[in-house]
Amino acid sequence: MKILLVEDNKRLRESLSKGLEEEGFLVETQEDGFAARDLAVNQDWDLFIFDVMLPGLTGIELCELIRYKKIITPIIILSALGEADDKIKALDKGADDYLVKPFHFKELISRINALNRRTNRYQNLITENLQCGNLTMNYKAHKVERNGKTIDLSQKEFLLLKTLLEYKNEVVTRQIILQNVWKTHQDTYTNVIDVYISYLRNKIDLDNENKLIHTIKGRGYMISDQ
Repeated sequence: MKILLVEDNKRLRESLSKGLEEEGFLVETQEDGFAARDLAVNQDWDLFIFDVMLPGLTGIELCELIRYKKIITPIIILSALGEADDKIKALDKGADDYLVKPFHFKELISRINALNRRTNRYQNLITENLQCGNLTMNYKAHKVERNGKTIDLSQKEFLLLKTLLEYKNEVVTRQIILQNVWKTHQDTYTNVIDVYISYLRNKIDLDNENKLIHTIKGRGYMISDQ
């Protein structure tokens, strides 16, 4: 796994680089936002780790630029700023995760592994149709059918259904839904989840005897034809 680590604190940069290499990752480091930009857009990477406060371009500006360039490589932001608004801003600009300093190195490794699993799911998704019973999603064509009938979904409905299908026959927690669909960890969106689950049920299950979307009380939701 090839990682671009951008951190202007020399001690932390060297410590993280050494630890990541000991975990088996290939790491290249930078301390300047402009130099990091050139590396990010001109080479292939498996993960970006950016500090927020950098000389040249900030970590948030790097996120925004990378997503503008249609680069989908996962991004972890490191920051001493732990306020909800700071996290939301980073996630809205394209970050996949946000880690507040100081943090335990094992937590960073756990976040990297979680992002890697999610990326692997995504790679499978873009090459295969997702299916549950007679419900089929073609991700590349942005098309959903049940019983051969096309179902029109909004972008959020599509992302919510995609998340459920990725975890078919498994409980999907509200936290996973918030992260995958709304790109946030904030629980202020929980009522919105309920609303969008209702939207999906009306479009997918209402006219069908076999209901696919199930509520698992106290845990989350599951899509299953069993």
